[in-house]
Amino acid sequence: MTEDSQRRSNRLPVDEARDHLMVRVARMTYQQNKTLTEIADETGLNRWQVSRLLQEARDLGVVRIEIVPRTLRDPDLEARLSEAFGLHDAVVVPGPVEQGVEGVAQAAGQYLAAMKPKPRTIGVSWGRTMAALAQWLPPNWADGVTVVQINGTVAPIPGVAYYNDVAEIFARKGNGRMIPLPVPAIVGEAVTREVLEKDRIVADVLRNARSAQVLVFSLGSAGEDSVLMRSGNVLQSEMAALVRAGAVGDILGHFINGRGEIVDPEIDARTIGLGLSNLRSRDRVIGLAVGPAKYKVTLGALKAGLINVLITDEGTANYALEHAHER
Repeated sequence: MTEDSQRRSNRLPVDEARDHLMVRVARMTYQQNKTLTEIADETGLNRWQVSRLLQEARDLGVVRIEIVPRTLRDPDLEARLSEAFGLHDAVVVPGPVEQGVEGVAQAAGQYLAAMKPKPRTIGVSWGRTMAALAQWLPPNWADGVTVVQINGTVAPIPGVAYYNDVAEIFARKGNGRMIPLPVPAIVGEAVTREVLEKDRIVADVLRNARSAQVLVFSLGSAGEDSVLMRSGNVLQSEMAALVRAGAVGDILGHFINGRGEIVDPEIDARTIGLGLSNLRSRDRVIGLAVGPAKYKVTLGALKAGLINVLITDEGTANYALEHAHER
């Protein structure tokens, strides 16, 4: 083939026939899933011409490609959060607070399922948000994972949900096993905690918890909405005293102020599970927070470096950024 005939062979129609050919090629590509070679054979074009028509179809809007993630995210807020607080990662679910727990739980489930490398051991807490996360976690999100409870979970008051099944669901969906921590989150006396943590079974669970490089927990609120108070782990009078002392919420049962510091050492000495000092040397410490009741505890956790991954809603993210530089 001469150079002139080669140039002619690469020419495409320039009239209405070209538009019809463009649509035909686009349909064969995106609706019939045909390859460039198959399209070239059927139309009499060469691969270069097919590729050029497809590019032109996109440029002219004949073909519009829309990427719709299953969970909407706000990459700008995520980047600003990560920079402001030195986070390993951030996931922000935009939209009104009414979407609340379910949206953040779904985003957290997708985050864990996409995590590389997959954790061999993961520590989890309990609560309403964690229960929602467990339900949104996709099957086979991990393969042979060990799931260990990292704080006490037994609620003294019957009928309080959201605690016993979280680790079990994590393990079942991850084709692994669960290691429960069968003790209350907060006991009545410090000496009781000391005795329980010396027990062989409890000590083994805590040893496994301290070895987990990935931790996932929800941040708890202070006041009437506190699950720890409603479950009976903290008395109403104790909660009132904690709030007066500046408590903004809890991290694994440890009540903190707006700077991320322990508010009441006496109550903290009765709390069973990982301590705050155990959170700063892990690959991923993932905190979940949803709604205005979690604004201040989230900010405190971020300022103190108690979490390095935050999965939250738009309102909480904006609050943290607005108050990031306050003392």
